Amino acid sequence: MATPAQASTTGPFTLPPLPYKDDALAPFITPNTLSFHYGKHHKAYVDNLNKMSDGKPYAKMSLEEVVKASAKEAADAGIFNNSAQVWNHTFYWNSMKPNGGGAPTGKLLEKIAADFGSVDALKTQFAEAAKTQFGSGWAWLVLDGGKLKVTKTGNADSPIAHGQKPLLTCDVWEHAYYLDFQNRRPDYVAAFVDKLINWEFAAANLGR
Repeated sequence: MATPAQASTTGPFTLPPLPYKDDALAPFITPNTLSFHYGKHHKAYVDNLNKMSDGKPYAKMSLEEVVKASAKEAADAGIFNNSAQVWNHTFYWNSMKPNGGGAPTGKLLEKIAADFGSVDALKTQFAEAAKTQFGSGWAWLVLDGGKLKVTKTGNADSPIAHGQKPLLTCDVWEHAYYLDFQNRRPDYVAAFVDKLINWEFAAANLGR
């Protein structure tokens, strides 16, 4: 399974491969959407990050280190925005899988029951966060202070810049869904929650 940190200490940041074929999420997310979202938007963030970090200490950091360090420097907002978008997008691709959805099992299920009451309660809260994020941004399931929470961030912001551990994310920038759903963000969110969520990825993140 791919990991969000795709940078080494000796070379440029790279665009990680998708964890599935470009038609694997259809009909909910089509190859056409992935060709633009992954092949153009995600790639552009990687390219921009490499240009902006060239010759700076960031070029020798891991991707996650870049996000955390640049978040503290107002002068490096461009580096933060691009590094966080690279990280967030890679995490998003792994938050989905073909024939996803359903319900988690094991320790993750137990933790969800303890912190939300039920999987359905979590899904409702997560979907509401995704639908109501104003403008561009992300909905997240995170571990914060030992408790699972649903949160949302605007634009490129990421929970890893705030000391939280992400388990899942849903991208609600328009480029994530507009070619397939036009302005029907709620329909896209419903498809993500019911048909695409990769609970195994979330469970692995909980265990890390």
